[in-house]
Amino acid sequence: MANTPQAKKRIRRNARRAVINHNRISRIRTFVKKVEAALEAGDKAAASTALAAAQPEMARGVAAGVLHKNTVARKFSRLTKRVSSLA
Repeated sequence: MANTPQAKKRIRRNARRAVINHNRISRIRTFVKKVEAALEAGDKAAASTALAAAQPEMARGVAAGVLHKNTVARKFSRLTKRVSSLA
C-alpha cells in the first residue's frame, strides 16, 4: 500500500490513465475489425475505405503512447497487403 502522498497520487493517476488507454486501444481494434470484416466479405472498396479510416486511428495510438510504432507499422503493412491482394 502506498504511504507517501506522491505514491497515492500516482495510484489515482494510473487508474485514470488505464481507463483512457483501454478506450483508445479498444477504438483502434474496432477500426481494424472493420477492415478485417470487409476483407472476409471480399469487398475491396469497403476494405480500402475502412483501411483509410483505420490508419490515422492507429497513428494516434502511437502518438498517445498506447501502442509501439513498430507494432502499428507491422499491422498496417499486413492489412495493406491483404487489401491490395483482393481481386
